[in-house]
Amino acid sequence: METSLSGVGASGAGASGAGDHPWLASYPPGVDWAEPIPPQPVFTLLDEQAARHPKRDCVDFLDKHYSYAEMKSLSDRIAKGLQRIGLKPGMKLGLFLPNCPYFVAFYHGALKAGATLVNFNPLYAEPEIERQIADSETDFMVTLDVVQLLPKLDAVLPKCRVKSVIVCPMADQLPFPQNLVYPFVMRSARARMQVDSRHLAFKDLIDNDGAYAPVEIDCRRDVALLQYTGGTTGVPKGAMLSHANVYTNAIQAKRYFYTVDRPESKMVGVLPLFHAFAMTCVMNWTLSVGGCMILEPKFDTQKLLRLIHRKRPTSLAGVPTLFNALLSAPNLGDFDLSSLAFCISGGAALPAEMRKAFEGRTGARLIEGYGLSEASPVCCANPVHTGGKPGSIGLPFPNTVCEVVSLDDKHQLVATGEKGEICFKGPQVMLGYWKRPEATDEVIFDGRLHTGDVGHIDQDGYVFVTDRLKEMINASGFKVYPRVIEEAIYEHAAVRECAVIGVDDPYRGQTVKAFVALKAGAAVTAEELDQFLESRLSKIEKPRLYEFRADLPKSVIGKIMKKTLVDEEKARAAQIKEIET
Repeated sequence: METSLSGVGASGAGASGAGDHPWLASYPPGVDWAEPIPPQPVFTLLDEQAARHPKRDCVDFLDKHYSYAEMKSLSDRIAKGLQRIGLKPGMKLGLFLPNCPYFVAFYHGALKAGATLVNFNPLYAEPEIERQIADSETDFMVTLDVVQLLPKLDAVLPKCRVKSVIVCPMADQLPFPQNLVYPFVMRSARARMQVDSRHLAFKDLIDNDGAYAPVEIDCRRDVALLQYTGGTTGVPKGAMLSHANVYTNAIQAKRYFYTVDRPESKMVGVLPLFHAFAMTCVMNWTLSVGGCMILEPKFDTQKLLRLIHRKRPTSLAGVPTLFNALLSAPNLGDFDLSSLAFCISGGAALPAEMRKAFEGRTGARLIEGYGLSEASPVCCANPVHTGGKPGSIGLPFPNTVCEVVSLDDKHQLVATGEKGEICFKGPQVMLGYWKRPEATDEVIFDGRLHTGDVGHIDQDGYVFVTDRLKEMINASGFKVYPRVIEEAIYEHAAVRECAVIGVDDPYRGQTVKAFVALKAGAAVTAEELDQFLESRLSKIEKPRLYEFRADLPKSVIGKIMKKTLVDEEKARAAQIKEIET
C-alpha cells in the first residue's frame, strides 16, 4: 500500500494486523480495508460514468432530468468557457449556489479547467461574502439570477478582487412548461444581471464546442477545493482538499457501502452541496456508483415526504433533525417511504431512539457516520450489512486509521476502551489550512489529524464519540459529557429535540442546562422530566436547569447550534450582572 496520499497519509496502514486495527474483524465481508485507492482527478467520477452509461440519469432537478452525457458535455463547455475568460490553473472559482444542476456542472467543469473551487454558503450576508473572497483570493464567482443571491454579490463587487461574476438563469434549469412561465410568474424573485465587463451570462460562457485544453493535475498536491470550516467556533478557515483527498473519499464510500453500489441508486440531495457532507455522500458518491441525484434547493418536510412518495428514491443523507422532522410530521402515514433502503446520518449525534423509530417506520437501514471538513469529510461509518452498534459512529473507512490519544498528553496513545481524543490518519485528510500554518500545526501533528472529539474504540473496532472537547462541562471538578445527557433526554416520549450545555455557576464552576423542544401536542414539565432522568443519569450529570422552546437554533444543514445557546446564556448572565451592580 502507498505510504502517503495526503498531508496525513495512511502510513503503513496495510502492513498492520488486526491487533493494531481491531476494526478489521468487524469489517463488511468482501471489503478489503487495506486495498489501495489510486488517486484520480475528481472530475473523472463524472467522466467515467458518462463513458459507461451516457443515457442514464445523472441529475433530477424539479422533474427536469439530465443524463450523464449531458452533464459531462455541460461541464466540458464550462471548462472551455472558463479558460477563454482567463481562468488559469490554481485560480479560485467561487460557487454561490443552492442545490441545482449548475452546481454539479460548474464543480466538475471548473476542476477540468484547473481551478480551485471555493464553496460559499448562499445564506451568507455581504460582509461574510466579502471576507471569504478576500481570504480565499477568489477571482471568479458563479451564482443564479435570483434576488437572494445576485444582489448580494453585486453589493460587494466594487470592494473585492473578483474579475467576473457568471450569472446562471434559474428558468433554464426547469422542465417545460415551467421554464417558459417562470420569468413571468416569478418576476419578483428574479434579479436583473448588470450589463458590464464584470458580469457574464451563462449562455455566453458555454457558447463553445467543449474542447477545453486539458490541464496537468498532480492529484496529491493540487488543491481541488477550499472548504471553509470553523464559522460556528471561531474564525472560518479554508481546509485545502486535494484532488486525491476528495476523489479518494468518494471511492472509500463506494467500497464501504458496497451493498448499495448499483445503477438504480437514487439519492435525495436536500442537504446543501456546498457542505462537505453532501458534496461527498450525495454528489460524488452517487457519481461513483452511476446513480441519480434528486436535487432539492432547500429542505421542507412536506415537500420531502411527497418527493420520497412519488419518486421512490433508494437513499437519503441527512442530519438527525431532518430524520426527526420526517418522523414528527403529523401526516406521515399518508406517505409511502418504503423505497428507502439506505440512509446515512451525520453532522451530529444520532439518538438511538430516533434511529429505532425511523427504521421501524420505513424499513430502511439508517446508519450513523462521522466526518469533518478537514477529512473530505467522512472518516467512519457503521456498516450497512449489520447496521453497526447503537451509539457508535462505526468503523474507520477503508485505508483510514483511527487512534485515541490521552487528554493529558496528546503524544500518548491510550489502550483499547480508554477515553481520549479521537484522531485519524488517511488519504482523505486535508493538506492543511489555507494560509494558516499555525492553525494547521494545532490539528495535525505526530502524523495525526486531531478532531477535538472525545471518545474511545472498543474491542471490536467500533468508534464511540462521547463529546466535543470544547463542549465538555466541568461541574465541581467532574467531567460531564453533554451527549450522554442528551441521549437520556431523547428517551422521553414527549421530546422532539434537545441540547445540553454548561453554564457558569459560582459554586460548581459550571452546571448543566438542558434546552428542550417537545413534539406537537406533547406536554411535560421540568419536574416530570427531572424525575424521568433520575434512574438514567448520575446526580452530577442531571441538569439543574431546563428551558423549553418551540425550536432550537440550527445551522443551514439542520445541525443544532450549541454556540448560539452558549452565547445567549453569556449575554443573559452579563445583563444580570450589570443590573445587580
